[in-house]
Amino acid sequence: MKLSSLKLNPTNPRIIKDDKFKKLVQSLKDFPEMMEKRPIVCVTDIDGKMFPIGGNMRLKALRELGMKEIPDSWVVLADDWTEEQRKEFTIKDNVGFGEWNFKDLQDGWEGVSIGDLNKWGIDVEIEEKENKKSRGTVGNAIISDRPHALVLIEIKDDIDMANFKSIFGDDVWIKNDSEQQRMIFDYNYFIEKIKK
Repeated sequence: MKLSSLKLNPTNPRIIKDDKFKKLVQSLKDFPEMMEKRPIVCVTDIDGKMFPIGGNMRLKALRELGMKEIPDSWVVLADDWTEEQRKEFTIKDNVGFGEWNFKDLQDGWEGVSIGDLNKWGIDVEIEEKENKKSRGTVGNAIISDRPHALVLIEIKDDIDMANFKSIFGDDVWIKNDSEQQRMIFDYNYFIEKIKK
């Protein structure tokens, strides 16, 4: 299928920032087979061209990669859907209902690094403390991005533990994964506590 037979959705309600778009382009470059399993969902416009109701950013990324033709299987049509169904799909296809469990990602996905997660599109920022011990730290924090930010704290030494307990208390630590020396907090709760 010629990529020129598709056009961007003229009423797409989504935007993508430059850094995220670069990650999407790289993702499709590295793993184009993904398009076979998650095709662009299109409808045919009155001019005969197809436009995405799901996958507009992927179409933009394919263009950025300079592709002129794509396999037919990378596009599925939803011309039989009503206008209401099309709009509903566009929203539902882009809603992130779930949240990432960073503890499980870190503990249960052997061979997957924070760098891999960033490369694959999850914005994970690591705030590393300096190598020397400092009275002002509470361990390393891994902070997830929107919409539901979480903070994973890793306690590295006795000073970290003392600082942690002085802010959050002994009972909070006991209720969490003390053997792993890790805790997960809601970002807003974490910020509120450390401001006190």
